[in-house]
Amino acid sequence: MNVYQDITLLPDADIAAGFLWQKLYQQVHIALVEHKVGDNQSTIAISFPEYGQKGFPLGSKLRLFAPEQAQLEKLNIAGYLSRLLDYVHLKSIQPVPSSTTGYASFVRHHAKGHARIEKDEREKAELWARKSGKSLEECLETLAKTRPQADNKLPFIWMESQETKKRDAALDGKFPLFISMIEYKVDRTGKLNCYGLSYPQYPVALPQF
Repeated sequence: MNVYQDITLLPDADIAAGFLWQKLYQQVHIALVEHKVGDNQSTIAISFPEYGQKGFPLGSKLRLFAPEQAQLEKLNIAGYLSRLLDYVHLKSIQPVPSSTTGYASFVRHHAKGHARIEKDEREKAELWARKSGKSLEECLETLAKTRPQADNKLPFIWMESQETKKRDAALDGKFPLFISMIEYKVDRTGKLNCYGLSYPQYPVALPQF
């Protein structure tokens, strides 16, 4: 990655940071989908320079990376953020500095929340009850003893799945996009999805500065 562009969320006493992140990231995701280069693949990467800090755990800054300046110019992220300009500050495209503090990959983590765990558990109990002849209550009680814990410690952003809403307008399509960070000592190439995040098996190490 050779160029970057910073987007900073401006503090607002009346609007929660999580809500602003949701609106910002949804627009960035739409931009990446409309400029994808393959099936759910992007050339644009996203990093969170303030990841893990106190307060909102993703901080207040989102950084777009690209191999070439023309790719960020073509993305024209300002056009997608036109309704958010009172809440974000968009800087110009800059070359990546030669001096960095390290490298990091940002990866989508498929964590299960409480609602998903309960849904999976009930489906498993219903199947077990049909096959075994046991009561549903008995199966639920047994499965509850080995219920996995919800993995909700990672930073996340609420997103809306447009595909889910297309399939069923009654569903809101909301889901938490959990994001994990993996640090590296050296640069590495890989594959990116249309959230600008690395595929876990092909992580892209982005310069940190």
